Parts: sequence; C-alpha cells; structure tokens
Amino acid sequence: MSSTGRIRRRTRWGFPALAAAAALAAVVPTSTGSTTTTNGEWQRVIVSGTSGALQQVEKAVRVTGGHVTKVLKVVDGVSARVPASSVPALRSVPGVRSVTPDAVGHLMGVDPSLGYDVTGDEGSLWDIGNITRARDVWNAGYTGSGVDVALIDSGVSPVQGLTSGNVVDGPDLSFESQTPQLSHLDGFGHGTHMASIIVGRDVAESGSRYADPSTHHFHGIAPDARLVSIKVASNTGATDVSQVIAAIDWVVQHAHDPGFNIRVLNLSYGTDSTQDAALDPLDYAVEQAWRAGIVVVVAAGNDGSSREALADPANDPLVIAVGADDPNNSDSVSDDSVASFSQRGTAARHIDLIAPGVHVLGLRDPGSRIDQANPGAVVGGRFFRASGTSQSAAVVSGLTALYLSRYPSASPDQVKRILMATAETPGNNRYAGAGVPNIKAAIQRGLPSGTQAPTGATGTGSLEASRGSVHVNDGTSDLTGEQDIFGHSFDSAAMAAAEALGNTWTGGSWNGNTWTGATWSANTWTGATWSGATWSGNTWTGNTWTGATWSGNTWTGNTWTGATWSGNTWTGATWSGATWSGATWS
Repeated sequence: MSSTGRIRRRTRWGFPALAAAAALAAVVPTSTGSTTTTNGEWQRVIVSGTSGALQQVEKAVRVTGGHVTKVLKVVDGVSARVPASSVPALRSVPGVRSVTPDAVGHLMGVDPSLGYDVTGDEGSLWDIGNITRARDVWNAGYTGSGVDVALIDSGVSPVQGLTSGNVVDGPDLSFESQTPQLSHLDGFGHGTHMASIIVGRDVAESGSRYADPSTHHFHGIAPDARLVSIKVASNTGATDVSQVIAAIDWVVQHAHDPGFNIRVLNLSYGTDSTQDAALDPLDYAVEQAWRAGIVVVVAAGNDGSSREALADPANDPLVIAVGADDPNNSDSVSDDSVASFSQRGTAARHIDLIAPGVHVLGLRDPGSRIDQANPGAVVGGRFFRASGTSQSAAVVSGLTALYLSRYPSASPDQVKRILMATAETPGNNRYAGAGVPNIKAAIQRGLPSGTQAPTGATGTGSLEASRGSVHVNDGTSDLTGEQDIFGHSFDSAAMAAAEALGNTWTGGSWNGNTWTGATWSANTWTGATWSGATWSGNTWTGNTWTGATWSGNTWTGNTWTGATWSGNTWTGATWSGATWSGATWS
C-alpha cells in the first residue's frame, strides 16, 4: 500500500504570539520587505521547533523580518534567512528548539568510490570511535563478532556500507509489508542511518584495519556485529505502539533461534506518554526483553527544550536510556555538554548515559523521505549528517556489542553497570547521567557484580495511554483506544501474561492476528512462517497511515553538487538497484 500523506501530530502547547513579538521587537527592521537589516547583515540558519510547532517557527522567522527558504517538516522547522542580530532573540522564542548556521562545509570524499576522509570531520564515526575509545578496542580485536543487534526501526536499505554480509531482515511489521517493492526497505531514511552507525562497514577486515584511518573505509561502532532489521515504520515514519510491542515480543521469542544470538535491542522510538512505567504496556515489553538477556538501548527523546521527562520506554528504570552528548569539536570528554534538544529526565528517572549525538555522519538513503526533505545534510554523495538521541542510542548499542564480544556471558544488568561505572563525566555534568561511555575502560575492568532491583511492573495499563499524543491516522480518523492496528481488542493483562511466558507469537500470529508480507532473508526460522496469510480486522491497502513517533533528528550539514548515487535510487516509493548479499553468519 501507499503510505504517503501528511504527518499528523497533536500540538502539546500553545504559542504565545504576543510574547514572541515582544522578544523580537528590538531587533526587527522597520521595513520587513527591506533587503538589508539595520546593521546590513543577514545570516542563513536552520530553525528547528518542538513537536508540532512548524507554523509557530515560520511565524517567529517572519516576525524577525526574515524569510523562510525551505520547510523542513522532519524537524518541525525551516531553513531561513534572518537578520544576524535577531538570532539570540529567535533562540528564546517559545516553540523554537534551536537556531544553527546553515553553512556549506567541506566535502568528505577523498575517493567517493573507495571511502571518505575518516579523520577530517567532527562527527564522523571514526571521531566518535576516538571519543568513546572504541578505536583502542578494535585494535585489541573486539569488533562485535558473534553478537546480533536487533534494530526496530523503519527498515534498512542496501546502500554501500551495509552490503558486506552483516545485515539480515527479520519480519516487516510495517504498513508497507504487503507491497513487495517496499517490504523491508527504508523509505523514511531513519533506520538506514541507525544501522550504519551500529554495524556499517565497507569491507569486512581485521580490527587493526578498522582502527587504521589510512584505509579510508567507512565502518560503524561494531563493524563485525550482525544487525537484524525489524521494520515497523513506513516511509512517513508512521507506526503504532502496537506494532512496536509486537516487534519487541518477536525479538524476545526469536533471539536464539538456530544460528542467531540477539543480545542487543536498539529502539530509537518514544512517545510522550505520562503513564506510570510500572503499568505501561510498552515499558513492560522492553522489560521482558531485558529479563530475557537482551540489553535494551533506548533514545531519551528530543523534546528537551519543552519536556524533561524521558520518552516512553526510555523511562523504564531497567533499560539504558541515552541522551545526546555534544563533543564541542573535541575528542576530550571534559569539555562536552548535553545537547539542548536532549530530554534529561527527572529526579525519579533520568538518563543513564550520554553519547555523541550532534552532527553525526552516517550513511545516506538516497531519495528517502528524510533525504528529500534535507538536501543540506548530504555530505560527499553517500553520507548524511544528523543530530538526535537516536544517533546517541545507536552509538551505545554498538559499544554494547563490542563489550559483549569480549564478555559474551554478561547479563544486561552487568553491561549497564560497567558502562556507567567506567563512563567519563564532562566538566559540565548536569543532566549527563553517568557520562560518556569509555569502552576501553569497561573491557579492561571486566565483569562487574550486582543486579538491578525488580521494578514490580505489571504491564496492565492502557495501550492508548502508551501512545501519548501522537497517533497514526488512516486519512479519516486516528487509531485510538484499546485496539491494535488491526482493530483487534488489546487486553494488556493477557498480553503481559503471554510476554512473561515468552509466547506472544504463535507462528505468524500476534494478539490473535495473522501478519503477512514479511519474508525471511537467508535464514530458516523455527515455528514461524510469514507468507500466504491474509490480513484480518482493518485492511491496510487503500489507507494512508501517518504519524511519526521516532525520537527524531535534526538533519543539518553540508551540501553536495556533483556525483549522484547510481544504481540505487528511490523512484516515488520504490527501491531499484542493489539487494542484500544474502550472506549467512559465520
């Protein structure tokens, strides 16, 4: 089916227009139609807003006497040309999350057919490897080998850097799963970026080669880990909490199917639910993954300028909640700060770690929704620059895989404890949790003792409350209430009981519904087939489901004019070009 359409969000606050106008009055030129400001200086900027604040951001730019040059819906913001003197006041307007220069930077490609200048850019994964000491761990031979990382996201597209044999497809539980040319592939662009940070690699090679910048090869934090992609979001980013819970349940039930060893689950998804984590069904699902021996790494959320509480399910006390670290153009953690957009949490539940999450350079998904909306984020043709707690979570997932490749018997509690105990705290450590992971120190310290106290969670709360304010919409109405995406009744108590036993999935059925359109990639899965069945309840074909609930990103960076990606492009919403290599784990 087609998943085009508007992203529908519910506004969580009102914009005080009079206050905004007053704050900017001192710097606005008398004539807004003038081509110069009072001091003759203009500045090109990216103005990002809090969730649902796009119209307010546009209004704030106009109040300055500035001009919107492009709408950037993915960040609820715009690129604009504004009087330079108005920038400080613009940053303080309610609804404006950040104002950053929209600058054209240097190109990254030393040889676009081979790789990139790994040492020449702040935000490259090489640079992040230095900050987190992953480079030392690669040199020691720990590269994530033998560890599978489950990525519940928008799918992964086979771009260069993700085709060397360490990415396989799990089920496609998205609204696009019934369309063969869309199944598993990433029309949104988010999942591909996450995958590249965690396990991307141009070439499978030795740890010392990964640590050698002279190769000019791209690779992620854990280049020899394997990524299992479970697609739940369409090309608009649309997904429902019920789909995410189903995906988590699938990971738990199939983590150790023959040939597989899923030890890490990356979830860059969150809602603004205020439901008690002890009752919340989404929180309960991630707890069951944790108790099944899977380290769950969750993005803290990107509403830091308007909301302190962590996103759901990062608010669950068992999982690793990750905020965004701004390295401030230095490999030393001492001068780092917490990014302003990063949710910090409360005294009752705050972030556990921070990791680099500003201007992170991952792989580009050419023609995807995010790629089309943010051409200024493209670097060197094949790379894409982004900021967000999503990127930070992906970094920690990669570091976790490195630790588990050295200590495969480590429990999730031990992993969380050692990463926090050996983290480096920035000088300004407010809201930084335990700080930035130092994976070299963690591996050198060994296996810690201790376990986290039981939470007493029951998971018997409301599915609707888990959604918070954001809902998928079929073009007519929002999906609400205690029902999943099939329109089937969701009994949270019964689901929690099944999750505790690890049997929510029966073959290809979950919550009484049979899923179809999801095929396996190069693997035989015991007890689960994903073809030949029909949808029950509501049909998806012919409906447009919208509503993005991912821990979003600020997509900014450099422009590229020159070579374009060949053989791998999106035409409308159809991928044509390279396919997965089909390599099996060895």
